[in-house]
Amino acid sequence: MNKASNIAIVGATGLVGKTFLELLESDHFLDSKIHLVASSKSKGQEVFFRNSVHVVNSLEEFNFSEVDVVFFSAGDKVAKKYAPKAQKEGCFVVDNSSCFRQDESIPLIVPEVNSEDFTETSIPGIVANPNCSTIQMVVALKPLHDLFVINRIDVTTFQAVSGTGKLAQDELTNQIKDQMSGATPSSQIYSKQIAFNVLPHCQDFESNGFTREEMKIVWETHRILDPNIEIAATCVRVPVLNGHSESVHIETRESLNVDAVKECLSEAKGVKLIRGEGSESYTTALEVDGTDLVHVGRVRIDLWNKNRVNLWIVADNLRKGAALNSIQIAEIHFS
Repeated sequence: MNKASNIAIVGATGLVGKTFLELLESDHFLDSKIHLVASSKSKGQEVFFRNSVHVVNSLEEFNFSEVDVVFFSAGDKVAKKYAPKAQKEGCFVVDNSSCFRQDESIPLIVPEVNSEDFTETSIPGIVANPNCSTIQMVVALKPLHDLFVINRIDVTTFQAVSGTGKLAQDELTNQIKDQMSGATPSSQIYSKQIAFNVLPHCQDFESNGFTREEMKIVWETHRILDPNIEIAATCVRVPVLNGHSESVHIETRESLNVDAVKECLSEAKGVKLIRGEGSESYTTALEVDGTDLVHVGRVRIDLWNKNRVNLWIVADNLRKGAALNSIQIAEIHFS
């Protein structure tokens, strides 16, 4: 296996790109040289990283033949154009956009869930990183599916504005300031005001009435976990800067009891089970900001059906939902 001596981050100046740098600063690929890449408008920008100044390279001019692995976090259009180019130059590519997620020839990987799909014979040089909401949900549900067999998932997400990007975070904070000062907030990023509000609308609506974000959860969970699971999702944008929360209700083939569910989750890789009572029985988005595990709390057996259980699932969408999952994929490849 080749060593990841040189790593490029495409989209290095964005929120996810900066999260990559936080993770690579002291915990991952410490012996690798890191190349920062972004659009031409960011060319020459200086970033302090690992005790030295790094200059941002222009994507349009970057020579991919000089690197071993490329993390793409710059959107579908950039990935479609440049990821195959990087692959042809001999790079191992992990893409954070939705560009390749429905391509059956390209692995869609959450290491704790389906690392067995990640084989040398199935890797064409590009691996897709799933949607942030899908990642945290399937990490929590995989051990339960293995033990009890999940037939149906009903999920409502409460997604932070960081999932849309830095401009969305700025819009939220500016709207709060305007509202509190008596000015009229303006909305450019979202169709309606996000400050002091919730929007049951993440991405565009599909012809079936579900949004694309909701359908991503369906499509990706079928690819990653099990195509036979029935899934209904409602994705809600909330006025939170970072950290996605999910209310998840599953129905299983085998009967459940709360102790068995908690025991299963307590042993699950990548999961932190919250065992407290009352207000100590759950974690919030604010509390998981900057952490790497998927937090699961409020474990409750359904009042009417012993084959159903309710869970509260929270994770940092920029870390485990994006950058960290990508890094873990690369670590498998270069292990």
